[in-house]
Amino acid sequence: MISRRDFLKIVSLTPFALQLEAKELLQRGGAPLKEALYYQKLDEKKGIVGCLLCPRGCAIPEGESGFCRARKNIKGKLYSLGYASPCAIHIDPIEKKPFFNVLPTTLSFSIASAGCNLRCKFCQNWQISQVSPLETVNQFALPDKIVTMARANECRSIAYTYTEPTNFYEYMLDTAKIARSNGVLNVSHSNGYINQEPLKALCRYMDAVNIDLKGFSSSFYHQLCEAELEPVLETIKTLKKSGVWVEITNLIIPGHNDDTKMITKMCEWLKNNVGPDVPLHFSRFFPMYKMTSIAPTPVGTLEKAREIALKAGLHYVYIGNVPGHPGENTYCPSCRKMVIKRAGYSVTELNLKNGKCKFCGEKIGGIWTV
Repeated sequence: MISRRDFLKIVSLTPFALQLEAKELLQRGGAPLKEALYYQKLDEKKGIVGCLLCPRGCAIPEGESGFCRARKNIKGKLYSLGYASPCAIHIDPIEKKPFFNVLPTTLSFSIASAGCNLRCKFCQNWQISQVSPLETVNQFALPDKIVTMARANECRSIAYTYTEPTNFYEYMLDTAKIARSNGVLNVSHSNGYINQEPLKALCRYMDAVNIDLKGFSSSFYHQLCEAELEPVLETIKTLKKSGVWVEITNLIIPGHNDDTKMITKMCEWLKNNVGPDVPLHFSRFFPMYKMTSIAPTPVGTLEKAREIALKAGLHYVYIGNVPGHPGENTYCPSCRKMVIKRAGYSVTELNLKNGKCKFCGEKIGGIWTV
């Protein structure tokens, strides 16, 4: 890691062109540069490096950034531009992530650095996900400070969210290690587009992950996200095998991923590969970013998707972005009585005792204690 003081020394000793580059990096709020953990040198003479963090495998020339805009080649080394440079710090109910089967009613200390390795045309946080950390207003917060702030604000978890956490991987990993040793849970909301080696290293410190499974066809991922489906499915399977609690969010976009056959196939895959206890959140689409001409998802479409998922054998199926809908609630898979009642992100009734249904004693899948 290069400290701000040492970096300023480098600035004073470098040619004017490099000084400009260095000053640009200092716009990150004084945060130290962090060398990336997963990359290789492809051409030492030309200074080209290859990023090994996500399936894109970007070959990055000197002075350039990767597809995610958050990792830059500086003099033949790859650095994370978002390390200790969050553009967003908020305290949210954990239900907002969304996690419906993880520590209900608790607060989650939520952070993000700018950038993303997908190009979703429907992104709801495009102002910070589709830009570089050099283009956002950032705070300076080292990993230990994040954990200290989380505990001071009585947050039971730290959430890596809003943008794609993979793009600030080193920051997330270092923070997660400290959080784990301080009894704070680590949760994230991710697109799942990450290579297996860094994912497995992260799994050792991650407690719960909500994966945006954006659709269940390669063509959907190609056309709307500029990505592939298969690596996301591999991520979900690895998370499950590693003992990380998994929840899934599927944003249903009219005319694109609302086909009942596609939804059925997705639900059956989830049951077979993650198990019937995996919570599935069907979320309502609203016009956003590059897809403003498409109408919001009809509530009936979400209700039909929920019926399909329940018929496929999934126990916890939710309807999101429709405040007040009964599909927000958690029901016991045995006696079918309501064990968690919600109004938006607020829990209004909790019928759980030691992670079990208060009415029949059935174990409810999830994380209920730290």
